[in-house]
Amino acid sequence: MGQTCEVKLLLLISSLCCSSNPAVVTLSPSSSQFFRRDFISFTCEDDHSSAGWTLRRNTSRDTRAECEDWGRQVASSCVIDTAVLMDSGVYWWESTEGGASNYVNINVTDDPVILQSPVLPVEAGEDVTLICKTKTPLFNLSADFYKDGTFVRTTPTGHMTIHLVSKSDEGAYKCNITGRGESAPAWISITECDPEDVSLQPDGTMERDRAAATQGDVTYGQISIRPFTSREDQPEPEVLYSSLRSRQ
Repeated sequence: MGQTCEVKLLLLISSLCCSSNPAVVTLSPSSSQFFRRDFISFTCEDDHSSAGWTLRRNTSRDTRAECEDWGRQVASSCVIDTAVLMDSGVYWWESTEGGASNYVNINVTDDPVILQSPVLPVEAGEDVTLICKTKTPLFNLSADFYKDGTFVRTTPTGHMTIHLVSKSDEGAYKCNITGRGESAPAWISITECDPEDVSLQPDGTMERDRAAATQGDVTYGQISIRPFTSREDQPEPEVLYSSLRSRQ
């Protein structure tokens, strides 16, 4: 029983410590690099709060500009139908209550090759696929992949999948297609959901090493789980016997 509670608690802590911002910018396609004339969609994934969210951006030509100034609003998304070089910049959702989402940085280029990779941090243990793309899509195009300037491997399809990523996979990736060119580096961030240290005490009590800790919008206090003991496990009470004499 005690072991089951320990597992459940660790799962609960893990889910809480990975909590995200109230709103998150997601891109379609998910990439930080785009060709000129590409379609880009920015979507707001929020916590179902009552606040209204507006997509803003900072580029070389505007500051905190709203979607309606440069894109097309579609429900909870902002769309760029035909990207131009000047769309390169930082994008984020901002609420009417003053809150802000994460920030994403995109680059629109005329380069012949780009690397399509996750624009948001990837959780450790997931699989990540990198795609080396050319302006004129070609199938089964061989590509060389590099991490932090060091050659990783060549793939015949232009796709490279990293299975069960860990923090050691974090870094700047790029790809090269012989005869076509090389992409700009794209940074891949890996998040490891590390709960507060939890230890099992000698008496079977599981406690946090710290009395209180704060992670994002969640505040943790000391947690103590003691093993269940049924009545049947209680020791038998001591019985005292005395001798009785009967009179004849």
